Amino acid sequence: MTTWKRFVEEAPKISSVFTRRHQATGNLCMLGTVRADGSPRISPVEPRIFEDMLVIVGMPGTRKFADLARDPRFCLHTATVDTMVTEGDAKLFGAVSDLPDPAVHGRFAQALFDENGFDLRGQEFDHFYIADLTTASCVEVGDELMITIWKPGAGERVVRKK
Repeated sequence: MTTWKRFVEEAPKISSVFTRRHQATGNLCMLGTVRADGSPRISPVEPRIFEDMLVIVGMPGTRKFADLARDPRFCLHTATVDTMVTEGDAKLFGAVSDLPDPAVHGRFAQALFDENGFDLRGQEFDHFYIADLTTASCVEVGDELMITIWKPGAGERVVRKK
């Protein structure tokens, strides 16, 4: 499994763009999942980095989490509002696993409460999805288009387009 720390070490540019854009949008990202009929679904989500894990949790009973329970593959895209992408954007790809550990859930709920006052303390999580990243990319626009691509163990590579 690719931990967040490993991702940051192997993909410093992409993780930096992801973190910057994630924070700039109040933690909002768009989550791509696969519906039961095989078609794509795009849903808003607020992922968190917690204890070296990229955690994808949210409102229980939503279709996006039913999708992940059936097919764990996902794409997580930083929310972009600028058509010129002047601040860059990032996409993370992988698969989730469900971590059914009440102690971790409790620490996560406390950290979330400490961060923004949202209180999930004492509640049970239907799912607590941890992301295992399999690839990632970011786009930056300057004098040229720079696409940075990462795969575990391979580091980052940059494709430049004018």
